[in-house]
Amino acid sequence: MRDNISLIETPPMNCSKCRREAIIYQRYSGMHLCSEHFTDSVESRVKREIRKHHWIEHGDTIGVALSGGKDSTSLLHFLIKTFGHRPDITILAITIDEGIAGYRDLSETEVIARRYGVPWHTASFAEEYGTTLDGIVAGQGGDDRRSCSFCGVLRRRLVNRIARENGCTKLAFGFNLDDEAQSVMMNVLRGDTERLTMTQRDNPGMIPRIRPFAVIPEREVALYAHLHVGSLADHGCPYAHNALRGDVRRLLNEYTWQHPATKFAVRTLGKEMQGRSTGPVLTPEICPKCGEPAFGTCRTCAVLDEVKQDKRT
Repeated sequence: MRDNISLIETPPMNCSKCRREAIIYQRYSGMHLCSEHFTDSVESRVKREIRKHHWIEHGDTIGVALSGGKDSTSLLHFLIKTFGHRPDITILAITIDEGIAGYRDLSETEVIARRYGVPWHTASFAEEYGTTLDGIVAGQGGDDRRSCSFCGVLRRRLVNRIARENGCTKLAFGFNLDDEAQSVMMNVLRGDTERLTMTQRDNPGMIPRIRPFAVIPEREVALYAHLHVGSLADHGCPYAHNALRGDVRRLLNEYTWQHPATKFAVRTLGKEMQGRSTGPVLTPEICPKCGEPAFGTCRTCAVLDEVKQDKRT
């Protein structure tokens, strides 16, 4: 698939910073990089992003949302490498089992957590909500067009609760540049002005989220994982084919082939739009039904009420 990064083909090129053989060509920067300078490029940008936003501070307990894929595992590797030696920083891993047959294998994430020597906490839709994502889709007559929306709402609530109960002060997600740009474009295509312009605000009861890899293109994260993490299982979610995100991903990749800095520009647009809403500022409240924090109507309870209605019908 076309993207903004290309692996070096014959004849081999030398690294733009040294005489060693390059393993990658960054089309957006025009640089050929060897493995060492590629790693430096990735890690220096991630560190800069962390410093810029004060994402990791003295005394933090960081919960890493660990799916076992390249993004979350690379993030865990980076955090252990960078902060694992600090006695004032605690790092743990959290894995959520959505209940998708053939997709989530907890044994794989357990092996990763053990490899890095971090505490590993798990939770499941089945235990928390009394149903699985497969069950929710079945209750909708097999129509999986809304599966990603349901999953996202339920997973966010659950991972936040597990993080809060284990004393986390930050929740780290492995979202990369492609994910960020896709989210902005999805809101544009939906005409969702509210999400584009909403103000980022603290929500009591919600653990602050950090996305250190948000400045790194997806394929660079994949190469970083190949160099430092090794081979990882990539099952692929069976419901992802119906998601708008897949269409947007293809659109952005095609356009970025001709305009290499596109994804960076789209992410910047999204950041600049934040906080420009002229509507009323919502105050977070505790949902009287589930006891969790929410802005306005609790989306988790709304989803669960719909699921219960599907079961009754």
